[in-house]
Amino acid sequence: MKETVNVNLASQAFTFDKDAYRSMKVYLAAIRRRLPKEDEETLNDVEARLAEILRAKLSSPMMVVTFAMVQEAKSQMGDPSEFGDGAASNVENRNGVDTGESEEVPSRRLYRSRSDRSIAGVCGGLAEYLEVDVTALRLVTLLLILFGGVSIWVYVILWILIPSEPVGRMYAKNKN
Repeated sequence: MKETVNVNLASQAFTFDKDAYRSMKVYLAAIRRRLPKEDEETLNDVEARLAEILRAKLSSPMMVVTFAMVQEAKSQMGDPSEFGDGAASNVENRNGVDTGESEEVPSRRLYRSRSDRSIAGVCGGLAEYLEVDVTALRLVTLLLILFGGVSIWVYVILWILIPSEPVGRMYAKNKN
């Protein structure tokens, strides 16, 4: 089971799976960094063309945009380096060599969940990090504690070692 995100792309509503949304977000951010700040028209044109490409791939408005669909649309549109001059858009590695990679790679950190917790938020945080269903993870955890020989102390140790989710991240996550 995959999580989905409702997205408005060029004033058209789409439902993306989470991986497709991340990929599209990074792609558009890379293009945005290459364009001058005052050039919103080009970015709007890019979004409109992406929306046309995705709309053509969907046989029904109720279908979900997948990662493969986004990859195909990105290959049709071209590399972000083809847009604008982007003098400050590429990342330099430690040796000062331009890698051409996007700066906005979402970092994944393991936190105890503040919003999805039953006891301490350990299972909620692990489920979000591993991108699995939290109920299934709780059930597996309970079965391992009761029948698998995994001690409750493992849960307590994880409770102590895993930091609690920052409040600002929780509010940002709830906005999206």
